[in-house]
Amino acid sequence: MADAPLAEIFPLRGKRIYVAGHRGMVGSACARQLAAEGAEVITSDRATVDLRRQDQVEAFMAKAKPDAMVVAAAKVGGILANDTYPAEFLYENLMIEANLIEAAHRSDVNRALFLGSSCIYPREAPNPINEDALLTGPLEKTNEWYAIAKIAGIKLCQAYRRQYGRDYISAMPCNLYGPGDYFHPTRSHVIPALLQRFHDAAQNKVPTVTCWGSGTPRREFMHVTDVAEACSFLLRHYSGESHLNIGTGTDFTIRELAETIARVTGFKGEIAWDTTKPDGTMLKRMDVSRIGTLGWQARIGFAEGLEATYRWFLEQPALRT
Repeated sequence: MADAPLAEIFPLRGKRIYVAGHRGMVGSACARQLAAEGAEVITSDRATVDLRRQDQVEAFMAKAKPDAMVVAAAKVGGILANDTYPAEFLYENLMIEANLIEAAHRSDVNRALFLGSSCIYPREAPNPINEDALLTGPLEKTNEWYAIAKIAGIKLCQAYRRQYGRDYISAMPCNLYGPGDYFHPTRSHVIPALLQRFHDAAQNKVPTVTCWGSGTPRREFMHVTDVAEACSFLLRHYSGESHLNIGTGTDFTIRELAETIARVTGFKGEIAWDTTKPDGTMLKRMDVSRIGTLGWQARIGFAEGLEATYRWFLEQPALRT
């Protein structure tokens, strides 16, 4: 006998949903997905609403009065950026999430989804990492500033749920990649950084590409289209205090990632490893059994997603050197 379909507690069709951070990779994917499911997507740009400024956010929310909100806005970056700008990563992310959640409450927006990151979990958390590992040990030092801000966002949603009865939920995706990502050889996350570097090396016939660390850490990667579909699924079906992991349940070494990107970009040279640079957390794979029990799973394979991302990159002249 087939399982009964999961109850839809918040139908999306016809709802006005504010996507904060719609210009970013995750926010833009969420906006496309929600629009495809019949929602009216509301956005704001930095010229009219600085999300770090409480008065501007509250004025916008009071005027827009959405039915729901997705918090995909954040200051993001890789290991180098986190290490170089700790104050900015902590302060800006704290302000963005606090302003948005408080403004939503003040404007009687009863449904919200806050998006965090797998970096919220302790460095030595047992793998696969389940949701209960939160706050059970020290964070990874190379991204603790961003992680602390995201933990605060989870707790804000829980606090507004407990004190005011707001139906605010949180989801923690694994490492993401795809169209709309930020591409830079040193300042972006690992997949766009390596795609940019290997592409440039292949085009300029550079004999060697040097990557940070030993190549041995393992990471889980998910295409941004999958996380957008997961977000719409959770908005429709999930109401709970606990945050939920979103991931694929599989991982790769950074060395395997670099070798795959070399093949995709046509780089034929040598890959070297600078072991004086940090590896970050050695093992980080999400336990996605809870969202799986609800009926969602990722569908885009890694090779398929990576090739599609590189094709998108090639179609963006401003990103190529």
